[in-house]
Amino acid sequence: MRYLVNSREMKNYDTNTIEQLHVPGMVLMERAALSFAEELKHLSADLSQVLVVCGTGNNGGDGLAIARLLKQMGCLVDAVLVGNRKKSSEQNICQQKIMEAYHYEILDKIPEEKKYSAVIDAVFGVGLSRNIEGDYETLITCMNELPGEKYAVDIASGVSADNGAVLGVAFKADVTITFAYGKVGMYLFPGNEYSGKVIVKEIGIRQESWFGKKPSVAALEDSDLSWMPKRKSHSNKGSFGKLLVIAGSVNMAGAACLCGKAAYATGCGLVRILTPEENRTILQTVLPEAILTTYPEKKPDLSEVIETMKWADAIVLGPGIGKGKAASALVECVIKNASVPVVLDADALNLVAEDNSILLRPHTEIIVTPHLGEMSRLTGDGISYIQTRLLEVAEEFARQYNVICVLKDEHTVTSVPYEQTYLNFSGNNGMATAGSGDVLSGIIGSLLVQGMRPEKAAPLGVFLHGKAGDKIRESTGTYGMLASDLIEGIRQVTVNLNANAGKTIERDRLLLG
Repeated sequence: MRYLVNSREMKNYDTNTIEQLHVPGMVLMERAALSFAEELKHLSADLSQVLVVCGTGNNGGDGLAIARLLKQMGCLVDAVLVGNRKKSSEQNICQQKIMEAYHYEILDKIPEEKKYSAVIDAVFGVGLSRNIEGDYETLITCMNELPGEKYAVDIASGVSADNGAVLGVAFKADVTITFAYGKVGMYLFPGNEYSGKVIVKEIGIRQESWFGKKPSVAALEDSDLSWMPKRKSHSNKGSFGKLLVIAGSVNMAGAACLCGKAAYATGCGLVRILTPEENRTILQTVLPEAILTTYPEKKPDLSEVIETMKWADAIVLGPGIGKGKAASALVECVIKNASVPVVLDADALNLVAEDNSILLRPHTEIIVTPHLGEMSRLTGDGISYIQTRLLEVAEEFARQYNVICVLKDEHTVTSVPYEQTYLNFSGNNGMATAGSGDVLSGIIGSLLVQGMRPEKAAPLGVFLHGKAGDKIRESTGTYGMLASDLIEGIRQVTVNLNANAGKTIERDRLLLG
């Protein structure tokens, strides 16, 4: 797992490292500058003619140190310091003095006659919270228009470290080399479009700098697939859980099929699908492994639904159920009576949006999985508003209704109320296809019935879903990917887990004789 920080957290960790761990601020700055310069070399950046534009804060101090180090590496470098030098930070002033001691010139403006192979932005750092206007706006626009590769120091000037908002105007980097931790805003829209490739460099601000206050946002990595439920050798289908999938309507059997297949591919022992009678033949044909319980399309027997719910270890509710009276009755019945974790998806969310207060009634854990449109209906906020405040919206909704909120976007946010928030980096745009969300619900439901707590099943399900898409992209590409392809992707991701588990079992057998 890797952690991401906002501006407040980064400032605190920086201060803790300096004041509590006694690492001088100038040491951190020199480490940052050296790691940046070395990374440019590692990237084989064209450093034949470099422009470094620095502000008067500590980010600008980083920039001045980078300019000095690049000069000492033999590069041709123009260092420009913009702003009121009298208001420079203490470390920035120190870097100015070092430049002067080495007889390296610091310019007041960008030379008009030169063409640069690399433009390095060190104007504003992660603490920027106001819009860039006036001369600074003109400066950033000018830097964007210059030829050459664009590199940002710690964060692209104008991108909010907290939510990815563009504060008036922003430097459009090809590469951002950031220090200690990735900043949340670099990965959220639209900030991610200005950050380019993000590279995180270690400079000495580590977990020891947290002093008990860990970052609020984390991202799962491949090593976190170890969270997957363990499979015992002495087992049967009941050992791996029973998932009730309430999905499908007339002419929408596919949603139920995809959800059920995904659940089985992720390791679920038994899947029961509750669906209209009209889907029986289709589902028995395409998913014979599932148990079917059917009901008259217009009037489900709610007493039978409640009885069926008693069988389940978790419930997925919503894919393809429609928004009619029968679907509405199912949603109300499940939310009021469920005693096992429930995943609410698709049409169930649209029906809940008619009266969100229903989410306050249940006596069990609920995971909601809205995409931006569904979230807009749930909150009443516009899609553009939500997309530029993804973390904030997901966290607020999770706390308000005491649910785990999986807000789906390019980088899906999973918010566990008053606990960790996860930002997902697996997946690709080939997954933006009909039925992909049904697969995700099946994955999460499967993890739940295998014994995972909801606060882990939701983020791991999102990560595994994306990994499945990345794996299957190798054979389908992104243009031709179908939601059904993700089922095979799940198998390809988990086959290595199964192989490792098999090796462990065989090793134990040999050791035991």
